[in-house]
Amino acid sequence: MREPRTVVITGAGTGIGAACARLYAAEGANLVLIGRRREPLEQVAEKTGGLVLVGDAACPATWEAFVAQISQRYGRLDVLLACAGGHGLGNATQTSPQTWEAALRSNLDSAFYSARACLPLLLESAGNIVLIGSIASLAAGPEVCGYTTAKHALLGLNRSLARDYGPRGVRVNAVCPGWVRTPMADQEMEPLMEFYGETLQQAYDRVCADVPLRRPASAEEIARVCRFLASSEASIITGATLVADGGSTIVDVPTLAYAHMEPSHD
Repeated sequence: MREPRTVVITGAGTGIGAACARLYAAEGANLVLIGRRREPLEQVAEKTGGLVLVGDAACPATWEAFVAQISQRYGRLDVLLACAGGHGLGNATQTSPQTWEAALRSNLDSAFYSARACLPLLLESAGNIVLIGSIASLAAGPEVCGYTTAKHALLGLNRSLARDYGPRGVRVNAVCPGWVRTPMADQEMEPLMEFYGETLQQAYDRVCADVPLRRPASAEEIARVCRFLASSEASIITGATLVADGGSTIVDVPTLAYAHMEPSHD
């Protein structure tokens, strides 16, 4: 009988990270749930089991203790899902040094230090790393300078890790979602809801009006993409960026004016 895989998930308390935990728990994996807030992690652990480790994934010193506990508890590591992230709002002149540093820390440093700490164990198991990017890794939204920069850099990290550690058996890939129904995205809907006097669902409908599939993803849909990339079914894929955005980034923006033309009433 095959030994259960051990899966480490950063940002495991909510959103995509929590959805990944539920998915892997259903398959019998050993889970390590990492995040900065204990309460949401404990809530996920109640349903999925696993080892709860509270701390900042962007802190290298924290990872020393984490890796020691993972090794002692499970003796192996097969998958790292780097789901931790955060905001980085404001254009360049609005972005304070503190906001800039926080955006890089939560979105880029967290992934780098997670990967660096977990790689020794992943090399032993010929394991997998999946980094959660964003369509902000590929294009720029309005006044999110820190977030956009950090998410673009994440793809450089993805490629560098894949290049360096592929010869030693470790695969590294990135997933770039568009809008996903998560607590963080719900917060991003609030300005639209206030400005237009809309409900949360109406705000999501508005931001997805020009997305080919006309809807956001669920966290579970993105979790399934992560599972695929870390599975044997994706055994030849490394250094790739899998875009899971409902088609957002295939839209030719300058032609939207034609799509928005009122239909004729001949």
